[in-house]
Formats: sequence, C-alpha cells, structure tokens
Amino acid sequence: MLVEEIASRIADLRGPDPVRVAIDGVDGAGKTTLADELVKPIRRRGQPVIRASIDSFHNPQTVRYRMGRYSPEGYFRDSFNHDALIESLLVPLGAGGTRRYRRAVFDHAADSMVDAPLETADDSAVLLFDGIFVHRPELVSYWDFTIFLDVRFDVTVPRNALRFGLSPSVVADDNRRYVEGQKLYLEECRPWSQATMVVDNNDFENPRILEG
Repeated sequence: MLVEEIASRIADLRGPDPVRVAIDGVDGAGKTTLADELVKPIRRRGQPVIRASIDSFHNPQTVRYRMGRYSPEGYFRDSFNHDALIESLLVPLGAGGTRRYRRAVFDHAADSMVDAPLETADDSAVLLFDGIFVHRPELVSYWDFTIFLDVRFDVTVPRNALRFGLSPSVVADDNRRYVEGQKLYLEECRPWSQATMVVDNNDFENPRILEG
C-alpha cells in the first residue's frame, strides 16, 4: 500500500532531529488527504507527528491581493508568509533548532493573526506539512523529504469545484487566478524535479509512485 511505503521511507530518515516532510501539488491534488493518511502509520512506527498546513501561514488580504483580487501572479507570489513559516516552524524543527514551534500564525478566513500556542517537539517527531508552492527557492532547503502529487488540471479543477462551489471548467474566470498562478509555479520551480518522490494521484483510488 502506498501510504505504508511512504511511512516506511520517512521512518528510515529517523535521526537526532525531527524529520520535516512536505506534501506538494496543485489545488485539489490530494495533499491534505495524503498527509492525514500518513499520521497513523508513522505513529505506529513510534514517532510523534506534528500536522501543519500552509493554510495557517497566509498573508493578510492587503498583501495577498495587492496585485489585484484575480491576479495569478499575486496568487503565486503573495499568498503566504514564508518568513513566518521558516521562523515559527521549520527552523525550530531543524538541526540545532530549539524544538519550540508554532504550527499557525494566521487565520485567513478571519483575516487576522492567531495566537497559536508555543509547543515543544520531541527529537523523533515527524512534521507532516501540506501545502502549495512548497518547492519555492526560499523553502526547499528546509525539507528533509518531499512528495509532489502530479495531477492534471482537468482533474483538480472539478474536485475544487465540488469543495468551493466554483466552476468545474479549467478556463473559467473563477479559476484563472488559481490555475494560472499554479502554472507560474510549475514553470519557475519545476517541483517534480526537486521532490524526493513524485506520485501520480489522478486516480485517488489508485495512486502510484512515478519517481523516488
């Protein structure tokens, strides 16, 4: 089973520091689902799990939409506070880190900062982090293991339409910010070439490893 295989690969990385795992892919690729499915098998292998998401590291709307509410470039470049992610979560869990971390800094629905508790990680912990754009140059060096879910837009856009009430068409105006913003990321960062593992997740019931 794919989830068990990935969990075993992650467990093999156990060392003196927490293992920071990122799951990448376009919107609707299945990142959150895979991260959640990995929690139990990793815990069964004796490692505590820290679940976190890029969704808790958004920028305020004034930053996210400074290029315009529907700007694809704004979606790619301005959506998230990467400095806060690095400072609050990734550096503390890395080699020589304090192990004192926060898993959230912002509530994008309320458009406000959050006062998340300061937590302490066990040295054997695994961070399971899901999010878009995690192979950006400013983030990629902080991950110990990454997974890129390779899924076509004609599959992901209808999935998102069911979740958020958007149009199921890839070329619809509702989806332009997200699809074109993701294309910028794919072109600039080529995440499949940087990921530890690439998984074809076009069929949720039958994912398969392409590389790694």
